[in-house]
Amino acid sequence: MKIECGIEKIKNGILQVEKITGKNLTLPILSSILLIASGKSLKLRATNLSLGVEIEIPAKVEKEGIVAVSGTTLAGIFSNIFQNENIYLEEEGGNLLIKTKKSKIKLKGQTHDDFPTIPIVNGKTFEIESKKLVDGIKSVYYSSSLSDIKPEISSVYIYSNEDNLVFVSTDSFRLAEKKIKTKIVEEISGMLVPFKNIPEILRIFGDIQGVIKVCFNKNQISFSSDNVYLTSRIIDGVFPDYRQIIPKEFEVEAIILKQDLLNALKLSNIFSDKFNQINLLIKPKEKIFELSSQNNDIGENKTYLDAVLKGKDAVLGFNYKYFFDCFQSINTDSISIRLNQSSKPMVISGSSDNSFTYLIMPMNR
Repeated sequence: MKIECGIEKIKNGILQVEKITGKNLTLPILSSILLIASGKSLKLRATNLSLGVEIEIPAKVEKEGIVAVSGTTLAGIFSNIFQNENIYLEEEGGNLLIKTKKSKIKLKGQTHDDFPTIPIVNGKTFEIESKKLVDGIKSVYYSSSLSDIKPEISSVYIYSNEDNLVFVSTDSFRLAEKKIKTKIVEEISGMLVPFKNIPEILRIFGDIQGVIKVCFNKNQISFSSDNVYLTSRIIDGVFPDYRQIIPKEFEVEAIILKQDLLNALKLSNIFSDKFNQINLLIKPKEKIFELSSQNNDIGENKTYLDAVLKGKDAVLGFNYKYFFDCFQSINTDSISIRLNQSSKPMVISGSSDNSFTYLIMPMNR
């Protein structure tokens, strides 16, 4: 292998794929990045078996070839090369030579024959704008369970419904649902993308413009753009029938300015207890919307906010973090809060946007 390419493009590619390299003691090859020079490009590959990525970079290929090197070391090298010029890469005796005008580095190679293949996913396909895909995932993934005990809820559930692609996640204490309008030719009955793969999917496609092609079957899903191909395994499981727990009618409703509520939550959290509990009191007839919290070691706090209220009186406790997390998914200036009895979930959404729905179960203390 012998190539020449722009330093910024290869640097960005290496820093992207290095995050996906695995730390597997029984398969040390997973800690490497595979460099493949062919045609008019250099391909960078990395995988941890659950997630795989290939990024293609334009290059002047003088001699085709393959070499595998430590991902951490390669990323460290390129993080500290600041020359704005072309860089030369050459395979020599299984090792990688990296040359610039001011440096010459020899990086020990690994046996690339042991590098796992990244699967080419065959199955149903659809296309979606990268921004919409990222928005859908980002709006809900924080509600996934962090535990692998129930893998079906340690995931983001994706399915189609009429002209919407729907993204859902839950950890059984709260649930987030985001509907993204898009034209889906193939019906998607439902697929579960592992939560631990989600941050890398968001990181790699977060800055990509244009359309993403998605292909999936019962075991794998792939996302591809002009120069990026990423695959993830799909969880074999059944997502809970969450729609049955979303209330159809409500006894209490409050509409409140998003920023006012956010500031009040942050203040209340200072005085919340070890369970992060904050209490909500609503009295529509008296026009009271009160957030309160108490910590025996610090003190207590009550904050009153202006809100449009209707329905019955209500009081409930909830986890501050669960409420705070959903603000990143609400783009409207006002928030709608709807609830029933104290044992039923509180439902939160943008006051003029029904594409995002968020449920929080009350605390039973």
